[in-house]
Amino acid sequence: MEVHQARAFLAVAEELHFGRAAQRLHMTQPPLSRLIRGLEEELGAELFDRSPRRVVLTPVGEALVDPARELVMQSERMPLLARRAQRGETGRVRVGFSGASVNAVVSALARCVRQKRPELALELYGSQLSEPGMERLRSGDLDALVGRWDHLPSGIDSCVMAEEELFVALAEDHPLAAKSSVRPADLAEEPWIVLPGGTSATLSARLQQLGRVGGFAPRVVQVAADSATQLLLVDAGLGSALIFSGVRENFPAHSVVFRPLQPGLGAVEVRLAWRRDHVSPALASLVDIAQCFPRAGSARSSAIP
Repeated sequence: MEVHQARAFLAVAEELHFGRAAQRLHMTQPPLSRLIRGLEEELGAELFDRSPRRVVLTPVGEALVDPARELVMQSERMPLLARRAQRGETGRVRVGFSGASVNAVVSALARCVRQKRPELALELYGSQLSEPGMERLRSGDLDALVGRWDHLPSGIDSCVMAEEELFVALAEDHPLAAKSSVRPADLAEEPWIVLPGGTSATLSARLQQLGRVGGFAPRVVQVAADSATQLLLVDAGLGSALIFSGVRENFPAHSVVFRPLQPGLGAVEVRLAWRRDHVSPALASLVDIAQCFPRAGSARSSAIP
């Protein structure tokens, strides 16, 4: 049953008179009768018992009244839904994020979306580390990505949502654990446990920066699959790790201590990134919310060179 057929059927069902139904639909009676007859042929059932004195719904006709009303109501809602989608009030945005180390940021963003755009659906995908997540973003598998990058590819725009510090994670019985802060030069002999991602990943780049400041080449002894495993290996005494403050705040580590660097390596920005050439109305709404994110201060949208 198509929408125009449903309207015609309902008019006859409510008027129980073809002439009055035709007037209501601003048409003549013969075309209305042909339309109803064609509908009955399509459905393979009589919808009305017709006689010279009266028109009555058949049991099949009675069963179709509510579905026909729903069909008409849905069709009437379509223009409104289209306008709302164009304004970014509804729709779907697929958002990737690295993992638990940015849980607080992602959770706060989701709360802001629920408050400001309650019908905007966020689909969240965890375990999207910086480089693999960026590949999914560039390929179109994700619409946006929350992560940390010192450099972003061309064609990717971003806005800052939070700033983090860098810490050195040490086993609690490590000699440097007794210090309130650690100098880069103190770490010259340390074995390092790192995350996957290659030299362009933020942590890898900052570890190399740490080596330059401290005058050493970092000796990597193991690559951990994720931050939780990285801290477990630190706890076991297999090495030290350079970590984000978000990791310290979100992962329990009973026998690991976290020490700031003195001097530090600068703040690390947590960003929402998206493709410049693929901004849907729903994504634009998410970006607007992220740009006014409470933890981002006065950060503005930018493409990192």
